[in-house]
Amino acid sequence: MMKRPSFAIYGILAAFVLGSAFPFYWSFLVASRDNSVLTGDFTLVPGGNFFANAARVFDTVPFWKALANSFIVSGTVTFSVVLLSTLAGFAFAKLKFRGRGVLFLFVVATLAVPTQLGIIPLYMAMAEFGWAGELEAVIVPNLVTAFGVFWMRQYLVDAIPDELVEAARMDGCSLWRAFWHVALPAARPAAAMLGVFTFMQSWNDFLWPLVVLNADNPTLQVALEKLQSGYYVDYSLVLAGTTLATVPVLIVFLVLGRQIVAGVMQGAVKG
Repeated sequence: MMKRPSFAIYGILAAFVLGSAFPFYWSFLVASRDNSVLTGDFTLVPGGNFFANAARVFDTVPFWKALANSFIVSGTVTFSVVLLSTLAGFAFAKLKFRGRGVLFLFVVATLAVPTQLGIIPLYMAMAEFGWAGELEAVIVPNLVTAFGVFWMRQYLVDAIPDELVEAARMDGCSLWRAFWHVALPAARPAAAMLGVFTFMQSWNDFLWPLVVLNADNPTLQVALEKLQSGYYVDYSLVLAGTTLATVPVLIVFLVLGRQIVAGVMQGAVKG
């Protein structure tokens, strides 16, 4: 029989949970008070000004439009990255074609290229397409990522036996049906984790949207930057906006939490 974890293990886990949750609670704590909380007496009791500060956020920046833009960008990018990365990962893992190793090595090598190096030529390309200032300029360059392809390829190599794909093809399945009915169900845990990572990265992306979008059509992170652009920074206002922007990410974690745990446990069993 397996030995139950000791109280020390539970204590360590509780400390990690509290340490991870404290920054979010501190943001809510400051957002629920006025700006004097940072210079006054230290307290861990929330105040009663959160909704007033949230209302000021809505009045200061186009929060609802920025929130809708972030949902459109993050949702589209996440769906595309998961689908295309799973397709490419299945091809690299289970299909044999000339140049497969060299092409996969090239995909992985692009991870070493800093994003900042491509901003100027990418902006010129978006301006040439007439997408400067539009959401297409943020969505299209991120429809597939090298990390997503690498992640799904590494997972599908061991998750699907070659014999299972060959049996599906011998039974008359096309390559697309073999992917849809064999590879995609097996890739669900890894795809869920990739979806969460991609959603977080797209939701928190700041540099490229700041460069390519204008002030009338921002994403949420660009809009929140305007809250601290003045000479005097009202931290209760800034952290109220930050707290509101964090809530959708927490909802995504709650929705996909079971798949994430399943993916982690499946990897642990294989290891």
